[in-house]
Amino acid sequence: MKQLSRRDFLRTGGLVLAGAAGVAAVSKPVSPSSHPPHQHDQMDHPGDLPGTVGEVDHAKNGFDPTQILTDFDYGKVSTLPGGQILREYEVISINKDIEVVPGIIYPAWTYNGRIPGPTLRCTEGDRLRITLKNGSNHPHTMHFHGFHPGAMDGVPGSGPGGSVEPGGSFTYQFDADPFGVHLYHCHIFPLARHIAKGLYGAFIIDPKGGRPPVDHEFVMVMSGFDVDFDDENDFYAVNAIPFHYQNHPIPLKVGESVRIYLVNILEFDLLNSFHLHANFFQYFPTGTSMTPAEFTDTVMQTQAQRGIIEFSYRYPGMYMFHAHNTEFAELGWTGMFDVTE
Repeated sequence: MKQLSRRDFLRTGGLVLAGAAGVAAVSKPVSPSSHPPHQHDQMDHPGDLPGTVGEVDHAKNGFDPTQILTDFDYGKVSTLPGGQILREYEVISINKDIEVVPGIIYPAWTYNGRIPGPTLRCTEGDRLRITLKNGSNHPHTMHFHGFHPGAMDGVPGSGPGGSVEPGGSFTYQFDADPFGVHLYHCHIFPLARHIAKGLYGAFIIDPKGGRPPVDHEFVMVMSGFDVDFDDENDFYAVNAIPFHYQNHPIPLKVGESVRIYLVNILEFDLLNSFHLHANFFQYFPTGTSMTPAEFTDTVMQTQAQRGIIEFSYRYPGMYMFHAHNTEFAELGWTGMFDVTE
């Protein structure tokens, strides 16, 4: 049986596609007035925007990208005898079928049954203990970007934590450093397959004094899915489900300050990007400085690059954000901010 390629899928009409994906503000906004934040009904496809027909089963998937935006895991918190804060986390790797677009089920590998895995958050200098329990049928690890001893690196050959066998467990322990937005992922080989199948997540270390307060903080992890296993992505997304934030726009108010922790873990494509319509943002590469490096509306990231984006909107409207690569946007990496007075 011939495998379904992304181009075959497009030819069969599995996606509703057209060329008007560059519209900055859509003329059919969805009013959020009767909804609490992040509880919009599904949005009809405005105009000729790309999109899928129907909705994935988020309950069966076990996660909802709208909730992932603000789901920060601060761990179980206690204080060590010397006064240092201890944060303890438990992560379980499991095989799980995920409906990535309506009708297409992907045999994913996950941390805690979701893609991306939990967003682990802490403060610079905290002692971290992250226990990985392997509930799958493949060896897995957790490799964290940041400072840590070699035995905690989660790479084959680095020690017991370099290959956690099925049914086994290992506790990674280190102090959180440096502050910024980072990531973690499995580092078992073939590395591309372990990452592409879903074993990754965001890892945020706040500076000791904290960052300036904002009205909204969101985490967005950019990735893709190779559903026919030909080492080419067939769909692209933020927080796993293509077109989710187009179908479920993120509600904002005019003048509200927004901070996005943006991480790129896309496999099989060299670069990814984030473009914000009708606006500019301050960009903090890796988040390791409190001073922005650029004021722009588009930023590119290669795999494992990340940064912090800060902005607010001056005017009400429905505004697109997406990868500024036409193929990525038309295959799922696109969303909307619904800005009201």
